[in-house]
Amino acid sequence: MSNPLFTWQTEAWQLILGMRARLPHAILLFGAEGIGKTIFAEHLAQSLLCETPDGAGHACGTCLSCGWFAQYSHPDYRRVRPELLDQEDALSDDAEADATDKTGEKSSEKSAAKASKTPSKEIVINQVRALADFMNISTHRQGRRVVLLYPAEAVNSFAANALLKSLEEPNPNTVFVLVSHSIDQLLPTILSRCHKIPLPMSKKADALAWLKENKVRDAETWLALKGGAPLAAMAMAESESRAELEVFLKEVSEPSLEASLRLAEKIHKLDMSTTVTWLQSWLYDIVSVKQSGIIRYYPSYARELKLLADRVDTHALHAFVKTANEKQAVAKHPLSPKLFLEDLLLNYATLFS
Repeated sequence: MSNPLFTWQTEAWQLILGMRARLPHAILLFGAEGIGKTIFAEHLAQSLLCETPDGAGHACGTCLSCGWFAQYSHPDYRRVRPELLDQEDALSDDAEADATDKTGEKSSEKSAAKASKTPSKEIVINQVRALADFMNISTHRQGRRVVLLYPAEAVNSFAANALLKSLEEPNPNTVFVLVSHSIDQLLPTILSRCHKIPLPMSKKADALAWLKENKVRDAETWLALKGGAPLAAMAMAESESRAELEVFLKEVSEPSLEASLRLAEKIHKLDMSTTVTWLQSWLYDIVSVKQSGIIRYYPSYARELKLLADRVDTHALHAFVKTANEKQAVAKHPLSPKLFLEDLLLNYATLFS
């Protein structure tokens, strides 16, 4: 099997390879979002279940175990993640089926039925409790059993207590692989029971090379926008929301009360947390330009950012950055997305009035 890992993951892989003889019962992989942690974790899970891994620890891709894993039917493997991620994958699969089906009728109906439900964004207690039966039976291939759980910060408080019990009393030959984008959001008790392995951000040159290899246009722009995370940059470059981002940047670069109301009307149906993140990144660049002349996220808007930095009061700017951070904490569940966004953008516009 070819090595699916990225060049910036080699060191972390070598670290785990050195622990294979006495592998911890729980491994926590953590790092920035969009750097390939889930790909690394799934490859690790497959390699732990593979019957004939190669000298570098990679799964062979040809044994019976690897065949089961590729079809997500391995009896000694469980993947635990929010229902929302399962639905997104299912809808993506249905969309591909529509593209190849002559009528597309049945798969479209299936997609509509799935989309009509409201999937959970959390890992809930029933998902963790379901692991009990899985871990209390013998393994099918007389080897390890592996549980992959991600993102770990999506585990709600009830599920966290159930997970903690499993981590405190691990079953023989069971390995938990947890993945986290925000390690600071995890319970200290869970952190203390995991062997923590950081996965690094890629070097800019490596990230740009990978993006260009995957034919991502304006790779440097998208990489800057996503803080140097290459997979997140590619996802943004290919997403439908890139048009909305361009609308957002045009309006916030020329702030006014009218522009704020107009923008809220245009984009209030987008994921609010993402929209607030766009604004936080924009504010970061204004602060950075004002203090050091450096732009991190929106280099193509250098002229506009410089003009805004010259106009805004430093104290008021820092106060609003704090406000935006507080708004992010509740952005996933606003009572009224449109009013929430109007309030935030009107306050932003007043900084420059």
